[in-house]
Amino acid sequence: MSSSGGAAGLGLLSAATWGGSDFAGGWGARRASSLLVTASGQIVSLLALLLICLVLRLAVPGTSYLVYAAIGGFEGAIALAVFYRALSMGAMGLTAALTGLMTAFVPVVFELFHSGWPGTSATVGLATGLAAIWLISHSPAKEGAGSPRRALLLGASAGIGFGVQLILFKAAAAGGVLWALTSGRIAGVVAILLVVAVAPPKGPWRGFWIAGIISGSLDTVGNLFYMMASQMGRLDVAAVICSMYPAGTILLAGILLRERPTKRQVAGMGLALAAVGLLSF
Repeated sequence: MSSSGGAAGLGLLSAATWGGSDFAGGWGARRASSLLVTASGQIVSLLALLLICLVLRLAVPGTSYLVYAAIGGFEGAIALAVFYRALSMGAMGLTAALTGLMTAFVPVVFELFHSGWPGTSATVGLATGLAAIWLISHSPAKEGAGSPRRALLLGASAGIGFGVQLILFKAAAAGGVLWALTSGRIAGVVAILLVVAVAPPKGPWRGFWIAGIISGSLDTVGNLFYMMASQMGRLDVAAVICSMYPAGTILLAGILLRERPTKRQVAGMGLALAAVGLLSF
């Protein structure tokens, strides 16, 4: 298998597990605070990562790699809190679509400046993938729902934060994937706990552990697949394919909750498949 094909395959696995993580987190957020779900998942997955690294006696990478991962984990967790805030302000479909698009767009721009333009097939694939992300993520707002400028600004800011995290995680993974995951998770836990301390969630502090553990575990596995994909090929290819993760969430919602995807989302999934095919060459 070519490096591009391997990166595309790992990217799809990352998108699938990230989609499952969001589904579990969304399911848990219906019963408890989304921040508590996130915090519990990050803490449990951190303990698991530390145990794995210590049991396997993995060599600790250089400080720079750990710092890249820590910065990515910290600012990514803050971006997640900003994203939740943006969604709570209305226009959820448009806000989520803008966030998803920016998440992929930032690494694409970075890689264009860093490595230059890819081949024709990859260029078309990247454009197709960005269009697919928009279609998959965007669902029309309910009648009467507003589109406050602040929500869109926060959503775009969160997307930029997620995109920067993807760039930093690629750099960190060069020193060792598991320690990069662990360092990023340590910083992420600190960030989420700070957010919880500054703005304590309203409602009961119970009923979030199971969803949190499932969501956090799948998120960690998704990060693992993404880091592996980013090491096998171009950053922009890995980032765009991984950013198609809302498709996994939509499919799980359709299977388990009988929530039918919109025609727009089905079209986006079709474009996503075409984009993956183009990016595999």
